[in-house]
Amino acid sequence: MSADCCTGKNLISVSKKGQHLVVDIHCHLNVKAADQIVQSKYPGPPPGIHEFSSDKSNEVNKAQFCTIGATLNNIDLRIADMDRLGVDVQVISPNPGQYFYYTDDETGLAASQAVNNGIAEAVASNPERFVGMGTVPMQNIAMAISEMRRCAQELDLRGIEISTNVNGKDLHHEELQPFFAAAEELGILLFIHPLGFTQAHRMKEYYFNNLIGNPLESTLAVGHLIFGGVLDRYPELKICVAHGGGYVPGYWGRMDHGWRARPDCSEHCKHLPSSYLRKLWFDTLVFDKEQLDSLVRSHGSDRLCLGSDYPFDMAEPNPVEFHDQLAENDKAKILGLNAADLLGLVPKV
Repeated sequence: MSADCCTGKNLISVSKKGQHLVVDIHCHLNVKAADQIVQSKYPGPPPGIHEFSSDKSNEVNKAQFCTIGATLNNIDLRIADMDRLGVDVQVISPNPGQYFYYTDDETGLAASQAVNNGIAEAVASNPERFVGMGTVPMQNIAMAISEMRRCAQELDLRGIEISTNVNGKDLHHEELQPFFAAAEELGILLFIHPLGFTQAHRMKEYYFNNLIGNPLESTLAVGHLIFGGVLDRYPELKICVAHGGGYVPGYWGRMDHGWRARPDCSEHCKHLPSSYLRKLWFDTLVFDKEQLDSLVRSHGSDRLCLGSDYPFDMAEPNPVEFHDQLAENDKAKILGLNAADLLGLVPKV
């Protein structure tokens, strides 16, 4: 590894097999040791996990976890899948079910440390193919900042995955601002990933809490970051939003109109809301090639990263092929160069 003078981090050498470096920025790993810590004090399913889910969806989810459990809980089977899919590097982030924000502070910290240690161990087993992102106990911001520093400085994890809210507190909440200040100081990537919608009373059927709720949560998170002034206060924040950024990229004009027309919409937001979208990165998990083309046109190829949601059933099944219709320059950036720049990666020669 060599020093990166721009970020102060060490560059990570990674393998590249094809024409373009391919980095999947949206892959998950579950760490059983963390579940054991939480279950010893909070037995049973996490609060709210079945509240907005039908019996049929719960049945399908149970079968899914039986199928993907071996892959979700370890990395032994991943290399074969990565080679089959043409993925050079997986950026491993926690299973969103392991945020554990609902626990007491000490349990949340211990569980977060177990997750981060587990991800660091997974990366160390094959550092040319895996890069890590961690989690922090956002219910206690002082602990969250301390653990984020440990992730960056001791474990060499390159990002922190956070939810779209913290126990119902949106991301512009005053209590959360020291965390964003610390993330900006560290220069670490924040990967925003939802865990269903918090008030999905009308989304129980048809897995709507995921199909509609996840992008809606991301939309709200982005909206609060913009309208709440977070991106003005911390202009150097590095943020990537899962699932194509939610619904914002397809309907930002309504936010711009509200900002122009209403003083309550522009109170904390200095500029047109759409102008902030180019400060964010989105993954390309939108499933439809016309929607991908639209995202490239509206957002630009410089701020998009391939993301698959491996190994869940809501993953893009052919993440590299999904980008085939793009111009080669756009494709090179989105398949891997943008993620490499964000995370301090360099392909081996």
